[in-house]
Amino acid sequence: MPGCPCPGCGMAGQRLLFLTALALELLEGAGGSQQALWSRGSAAACRLDNKESESWGALLSGERLDTWICSLLGSLMVGLSGVFPLLIIPLEMGTTLRSEAGARRLKQLLSFALGGLLGNVFLHLLPEAWAYTYSASPVLPPAGGEGQSLQQQQQLGLWVIAGFLTFLALEKMFLDSKEKEGTSQAPSKDPAAAAALSGGHYLAQPAAEPGLSAVVRSIKVSGYLNLLANTIDNFTHGLAVAASFLVSKKIGLLTTMAILLHEIPHEVGDFAILLRAGFDRWSAAKLQLSTALGGLLGACFAICTQSPKGVEETVAWMLPFTSGGFLYIALVNVLPDLLEEDDPWRSLQQVLLLCMGIVVMVLFSLFVE
Repeated sequence: MPGCPCPGCGMAGQRLLFLTALALELLEGAGGSQQALWSRGSAAACRLDNKESESWGALLSGERLDTWICSLLGSLMVGLSGVFPLLIIPLEMGTTLRSEAGARRLKQLLSFALGGLLGNVFLHLLPEAWAYTYSASPVLPPAGGEGQSLQQQQQLGLWVIAGFLTFLALEKMFLDSKEKEGTSQAPSKDPAAAAALSGGHYLAQPAAEPGLSAVVRSIKVSGYLNLLANTIDNFTHGLAVAASFLVSKKIGLLTTMAILLHEIPHEVGDFAILLRAGFDRWSAAKLQLSTALGGLLGACFAICTQSPKGVEETVAWMLPFTSGGFLYIALVNVLPDLLEEDDPWRSLQQVLLLCMGIVVMVLFSLFVE
């Protein structure tokens, strides 16, 4: 470079200018790429927001609104079937249970309830659970079909055992705090036993105040377990009703009517179990209505997922789990009371009523199919 005192300064200056220009270009490129990244990120976020708004819009659109209304009404109708026993069981049934005639009539209802529970488990819940499990499983080649089928059956059986053990654990947990305390502090209500303890003379006992604690202690845990099982059962019914209405209104109406026909005899048995647990007639009806909330939640879950596969996977384990709970109630809470009967004629009546409960469930299953 002319006029520069250092030899070779012209070449170094050119290199310095070149590196400076290159650095400035890289900085501008980095700023541009950062701007591009920001623009891409904002565009992706906008697309996600648009997709989410579109999904909620599709969920609450006019087409889905009919499905929402029909599904919720169908699930509510299934839940309202819990008040049907009020039309069958007499008004005085709740107040005369402590008499001999009332206890006999309650055992007759429990015999029918036991047959209905067994028929419900083995003729409705477990076959339906197997159908959902089979339809939800992926299609495999014929070589591995038998092994997959056996594995699915074992999983279904494990869910039944899990439901049975869960209800056993729940009753064990709450038995010590309620029933044992109530039985240890409650006076004998049998006049003959009271007379035997007092040397053959009846002793006047002060009337206990009907406080809230006395009412709670008089309720057996089996009643609350039955309500829990009914809530889960109604949840699966809500899933089935909503999934059917997602297909078409005709299939939804047929499914709702089929579930109603199946639930009517089942609700009579559940009502008898609640009476046995210590609830009065109106309290049992109110609690039966409260289990309808499970059906509404099931319908909402099915419509929000909008995926038949997701509904099938949920029902595939909930149905056998509920079956285990119903088996526990039938075999542990109801059957022992019937085994205490020593009159042969009354025992025969109870067996016939048990078979009648099973036959009713068979007829309803055949009619529904």
